[in-house]
Amino acid sequence: MQLPLSLTILDTGNAAAMATITLIHRPTISCTINFSITAIRVPLRHRKWKPRQIAVASSSVSLSNSRPNEEHRRLLPETSEEDFLVVNFYHFVSIEDPEAEVAKHLYFMRDLNIHGRIYLNEQGINAQYSGPSKDVLAYANWLREDPRFSDILVQVSPAINGHAFPKLKLRYKTSLVQLEGDFSHLPFLDPSKRATPLTPSEWRERLETMNRNKDTKYILLDMRNGYEWDIGHFQGAQRPTVDNFRCTSFGLSQTEDAASDPLANADKEKTEVLMYCTGGIRCDVYSTILRERGFQNILTLKGGVTNYLKDEGIEQWVGNLFVFDSRLSLPPSAYNPEVESSRTPQFFGNNAFAKCYICTSKVSQLRHRNCANLDCNLLFLCCKDCVEELRGCCCTECTSSPRLRPVLADPQRYQKWHIYRDFGREQAS
Repeated sequence: MQLPLSLTILDTGNAAAMATITLIHRPTISCTINFSITAIRVPLRHRKWKPRQIAVASSSVSLSNSRPNEEHRRLLPETSEEDFLVVNFYHFVSIEDPEAEVAKHLYFMRDLNIHGRIYLNEQGINAQYSGPSKDVLAYANWLREDPRFSDILVQVSPAINGHAFPKLKLRYKTSLVQLEGDFSHLPFLDPSKRATPLTPSEWRERLETMNRNKDTKYILLDMRNGYEWDIGHFQGAQRPTVDNFRCTSFGLSQTEDAASDPLANADKEKTEVLMYCTGGIRCDVYSTILRERGFQNILTLKGGVTNYLKDEGIEQWVGNLFVFDSRLSLPPSAYNPEVESSRTPQFFGNNAFAKCYICTSKVSQLRHRNCANLDCNLLFLCCKDCVEELRGCCCTECTSSPRLRPVLADPQRYQKWHIYRDFGREQAS
């Protein structure tokens, strides 16, 4: 008997999909079936993920390998299911159809409690996300089962209060790392075109040698933003002159200005350039650019500062690590439990970092705050006295802003403006 039917399907390219078919007949019958789609795909680029209404000719095949299973759970470390973790990783690899890859990942994660930023394109993946340990690690282990991603370095740190990100953004992105200019033609997939990676122990030994021998011809290059350096950095690293990585132009400027460019006038063949960043991806990208510009002797810290703190602790490191999520700052003990948290501020008394943006006195917390003026929103370090005096603002002018948020006793991320706006209206009424 021929029956009319309605069909809703999550389009996942060549990945398996779930569909619900409702058969309308007397008596009414409803059923759910599993099947895969191989011939129909709706491009995902430049549009948000959402269920699509499409026509399907035929279906069969189960979804047994397309969601978390007991094997994924077995690979998890010993953690409580209630523990929230933050996971970071990236990997350069050729992806022929990144839009279909995005769909596949979205489908796998449909029942997982994950928030964060996960970007894919033709050159690989860059991911920072949070969630319950069983969910975040199930996704990472599922990804590593794919031969293309089997050797990714997954880095894990504790969340503080639940999710470190407000929501999940999993989508195609033209550039995994944002830089001004078009560098898409560069061979990021070729490891030989990037900096030579040093293990954390090799990096520590190199720094110890350089700090003992001041005649060594080298440049220690912090590839992060200036405000990241302000709360923690390797000994001997100068503060970056940029506060937005996309504007970085070290070694690229036509006018060689040694004051703002540490690579100005450097011997591109003989000078040893040691680069580091939080997790490693910024160095991999930028070292490829420097290679193209003629720099020959470039070394980088494999896995970035997070990997170093996990393996080597605080040797040669000063302060905390800035992170791009709601936690803002983490002490080395978050990555290496053997490090005593009381030792992390050991350099407060004799270093030029960790200063209040307003009065330049030492701060008691290595954690930034945003200016209470929504239209400014400057990220800055501030002592308790200046927080009270300027009501959480970065300057006197900002205290008279029409969109002023409340003073936060401790540095943390502000919520959306409408929450404070609506609360103010309720108070006024």
